[in-house]
Amino acid sequence: MGMEYEPVPGQKKVGGGRAALKLLLAVLLAGLALRLLADHCASYRLPPPAAPEEAAAFAVTTAPAQDADGVDGTPANPKAKCDLFHGEWVPDSSGPAYTNATCRFIEVPQNCMSNGRPDDGYLHWKWKPYGCDVLPPFDGKTFLESMRGKHWALVGDSILRNHAQSLVCLLAKVVDPTDAYHDETWQSRRWYFPSHNFTLSLVWAPYLVKSEIFEDENGVSSAEPRLHFDALDASWISKWNSFDYVIISTGQWFFKVAVYLENGAAVGCHYCKDKSLKEITIEQSFRRSLREAFRFITTSPHKPVVFYRTWSPSHFENGEWFSGGTCDRKVPFKPWQTGDRQLDNLMWRIERAEFAKAAADDGASNAGRLKLLDTFEMSLQRPDAHAGPYRTFHPFAKENTGKVQNDCLHWCLPGPIEAWNDIIMQMLAKE
Repeated sequence: MGMEYEPVPGQKKVGGGRAALKLLLAVLLAGLALRLLADHCASYRLPPPAAPEEAAAFAVTTAPAQDADGVDGTPANPKAKCDLFHGEWVPDSSGPAYTNATCRFIEVPQNCMSNGRPDDGYLHWKWKPYGCDVLPPFDGKTFLESMRGKHWALVGDSILRNHAQSLVCLLAKVVDPTDAYHDETWQSRRWYFPSHNFTLSLVWAPYLVKSEIFEDENGVSSAEPRLHFDALDASWISKWNSFDYVIISTGQWFFKVAVYLENGAAVGCHYCKDKSLKEITIEQSFRRSLREAFRFITTSPHKPVVFYRTWSPSHFENGEWFSGGTCDRKVPFKPWQTGDRQLDNLMWRIERAEFAKAAADDGASNAGRLKLLDTFEMSLQRPDAHAGPYRTFHPFAKENTGKVQNDCLHWCLPGPIEAWNDIIMQMLAKE
């Protein structure tokens, strides 16, 4: 009895008051726990908060309501308008659109089948956008018929090369192209489809801006790359007037040590040896390069249709490229399993903000010419489909005694990139 409170003078002591108080506190605590659980789950769906200097720019590009999903990752409104870029991967029994046996354009580092990858589960998934049916497969015949006499270009880094190989393999199912050109390193290439007078170019420009790169074929640098913030890479702008459609992207190269120049003079660096230069962050250099590229695209008198493809994340676990990281998952992530990914989200946010500014600058008369190919979310969900150790031929064979290097950035072909082309087909169909 001594633990019970005394009644207020003039009132009768109520029996069971202690139990009622406990019940009320239990209800309040349960409600608070549910709220915290919902917030925790939502944190895996939402990008991290924008930095103050980015908030205004990002505000105009946030995807409408895509983050207001239930805690199980399903859309809050399953009947919402079809959004090609917001969804999840679902099982598919039809298999890949091509194989290593039917396409001769798959380069060794992405040829996971020929390199001995033993599992093929990663080939049996299709992208299912919320509010849409499963996307129909890329129709190479329709594409080529509609693109007679046109020139497409893919401009960017090795992920764009990954993408170009996929597109060539899909088109080669209709007509086998001729190899029209390659540079000394085979990083820039051109294919020609004479039956349709159609040209597909791959243009190597990993930073989009002018750069001096001192790397061998194994990615080993002899000196720090030098980037010119005030000049674009001539490899693509010199050919700009010949392009009718362009897919452009950049990204992972900005994580490298680099020196940055303007007017030919060094103005800063990222983790460089010369400590007299001010540190320029990855975000700053990425934004500057994108801004320079978009400025050219929006002010050039030549107005091709431009797809900007968003950030392609890596999936290294237990380390990075240089420290033994691996990627041996066998199934896609569900949307709520992708984790925090703060740096990936930051880079994605920057490019979306810069794209939104460019689209606004392009003017009403060019509305729709700049298209955001936002493959970030669908790529983030595919940790199972990277080349991993199968970037080389049978890496675990007895005669291979060296350290096995994993590639958890580039994608196996065939693989998820075919869905990027499926989406492009749908975007073109809307024109």
